[in-house]
Amino acid sequence: MKQIKRVDCFACGKKQLTKDEVGLNKKMIGREIKQFYCIDCFAEYLVVSTEALLAKIEEFKEQGCNLF
Repeated sequence: MKQIKRVDCFACGKKQLTKDEVGLNKKMIGREIKQFYCIDCFAEYLVVSTEALLAKIEEFKEQGCNLF
């Protein structure tokens, strides 16, 4: 059985990021990244709203992206 790796936010230290948060980081930065942002820190990093990122997640899901 594959063990699920716990991923924490690189910027604020938020524990246990969601699958959507991890998927968004991989989709927008690259699949091989080692440091992840929570949705709020990622929005701040990209200078966009959290709502815009949540909408992007839904858009990627609708497209069938397997990261989500």
